[in-house]
Amino acid sequence: MKTPIKLIALVMMLFPITLSAQSVDDIAVPLSNPGQPGKLQVGLIHGDIHIVGYDGQDVLISYDDDERDGRSNRRNNSNRRGLRRIPNTSVGLEASERNNEVRISVSGVPKSIDLEIKVPRNFSLKVSTVNDGDITIENVNGEFEVSNVNGDVEMTNMGGSALVNTVNGDIDIDFTSIDEDAPMSFTTVNGDIDLAVPASAKFDVKMKTEWGEIFTDFEFEAVRNNQGPRTSRRSGQYKVTVDKWVTGAINGGGPEYLFKSLHGDLIIRKN
Repeated sequence: MKTPIKLIALVMMLFPITLSAQSVDDIAVPLSNPGQPGKLQVGLIHGDIHIVGYDGQDVLISYDDDERDGRSNRRNNSNRRGLRRIPNTSVGLEASERNNEVRISVSGVPKSIDLEIKVPRNFSLKVSTVNDGDITIENVNGEFEVSNVNGDVEMTNMGGSALVNTVNGDIDIDFTSIDEDAPMSFTTVNGDIDLAVPASAKFDVKMKTEWGEIFTDFEFEAVRNNQGPRTSRRSGQYKVTVDKWVTGAINGGGPEYLFKSLHGDLIIRKN
């Protein structure tokens, strides 16, 4: 018999719980202070994370265990001493809440699990995944710290500020409003960075791409800082560093927005 969602939500409000991936399809996590800003922290090793802001007061979690781990792929059509293989679909998901801060963690590595999460619109996020997944976020206002290793980051209809990094993936962010006093940072190794902000936004830019181009529809005069080589010696090692940053001010300047890619284009556009 399926466990009632309301009972699970009540227990989670009192204690962190661990759930089997086959026990329920949706989890509701009530907040200690409904209607007040909160924070979500979630990290995966394998899988997608999709977060949407909505008008409710709980954090709603849906998940899908699709068994994409390497061990299962190698053994799908194999047996062990004549025994039939039974797929291992177990995965543990733990969610806890305290003072409007919700933490979600997943055990069962190296299994893959995709998360669909709804949060109240005024919610800060600290989100990360490593393999087999992208991070997509929509309709949320707050402070965002987002990290991916092998996948893209896409954020639309956002408000606030963000620190975003990937290794192998694109960064595509659409801000409809910003924190006018907050610096931001967007970095990747292999991928493009595309940022849209309100046309009236005031900020300084610091940009660098080794094998890419820079595009914008803002009016500003770019300054390329081709500093001469800097040398240093430490522990018997001699090091030479050359910085090639492009800087400039948008609408008179403000907090610094940093953009850095190795293989990719940098794009700053008006929203």
